[in-house]
Amino acid sequence: MDWDAYSGTREFVFDAPIWGTRDREQDRLEAWRERVQKRGGGDWAALAEDFPLYPGWQELEQYAGVPAFVALSHADAWAWLQQFPGRDVLNVDSHHDLASFSGDAMRVRPGNWAGLGLRAGLIGRYTCLYPQWHETLAVAEGFDLDRTRAELLPLLPLEVLDRVTLTRVLTLPPPAQVEALLLVQSPAWTSPAHDAEFLKLAQRLNCETLTQPMGRWRLDR
Repeated sequence: MDWDAYSGTREFVFDAPIWGTRDREQDRLEAWRERVQKRGGGDWAALAEDFPLYPGWQELEQYAGVPAFVALSHADAWAWLQQFPGRDVLNVDSHHDLASFSGDAMRVRPGNWAGLGLRAGLIGRYTCLYPQWHETLAVAEGFDLDRTRAELLPLLPLEVLDRVTLTRVLTLPPPAQVEALLLVQSPAWTSPAHDAEFLKLAQRLNCETLTQPMGRWRLDR
């Protein structure tokens, strides 16, 4: 689960990172400070109107007792996949993470870990479950699934793409069918105002830390 499936944006918020951002230190904190200043606010609460926390993440609490892990970035999913090689993966996410559109296509990054995992046999079948709020964002990946799949055609071998499902309609599997869970904060894409909820969820699920997530409590730090 990528936290950006719940820590999202409204329509017509043109400085939202969902439209495209890197995963650098300044993207994780300084860019969010700049968004607050543009909205005339003195704390993270100024982001609330444009960057809401959508409901549904509470359903993940049903997996308490399932082996769970937490990571800062989805690039860290590679180490997690190696613990469970060849399994089917359901990724609740605002991005498919199957291919990056720039840079070294074979270096593991947040945008391509799943595609590389499929190529390497670390993933059997892969399902990306986009959040329902993508229905209102015409340029979001999860808005037009046929369009998104067509964009992947030149980027992935057909034998890999045949093992991929993109959907917005899927019920989370019952805990008995889940072998392991990975929570990913993705702070370049998720509002600091929602760090507390994310960290509490990781605590409730008794997550083992792969890489330490951020607690961006104060605007001036």
